[in-house]
Amino acid sequence: MASYNRIIMMGNLTRDPEYKQLTSGQAVCRLGLASNRQFKNKQTGSMIQEVCFVDVDVWGPQAESSNQYLKKGSLVLVEGRLKLDSWTDNDGQKRSKHGIVADRVTFLGANQAGVSTEEVVATANQLEEITERHAKSSSEEKPSKRKSKTIEDSESTGEVKLKDEEPFEDDLPF
Repeated sequence: MASYNRIIMMGNLTRDPEYKQLTSGQAVCRLGLASNRQFKNKQTGSMIQEVCFVDVDVWGPQAESSNQYLKKGSLVLVEGRLKLDSWTDNDGQKRSKHGIVADRVTFLGANQAGVSTEEVVATANQLEEITERHAKSSSEEKPSKRKSKTIEDSESTGEVKLKDEEPFEDDLPF
């Protein structure tokens, strides 16, 4: 049974990063992320603001960078996987919540001068399209033999013509 767990989320930090150095020497940083969604209620015509809060765990060198450069209110783009944490609270009640384990945290906003919110949203949309294409292509069968291409330049028209050739083979041992 095939499965795919990937999440991309952009939002602002709800608190300063919580940094810990584990006894193993591994660094971990927990970020509180809020992502807003605004939509129009079709019945009343009023605008509704919906907020999604999620904790993000960042590991290794990215944890150290996140702790050093991020603070409450920072705009970030997080890529990673969704995970479910379960525990029993002090009253004996079973609790659970979803969180994100980050593969990549991109610092946005004031630290990135000249980047508008529209550009950030466009980038997020492109990342989503790439992720969807990757998921789709990994489920399709790939051709067994790939052909390399050589470029032939035409000076008069400036066009580039590509010709298919057999793959290059050499005498290297690997």
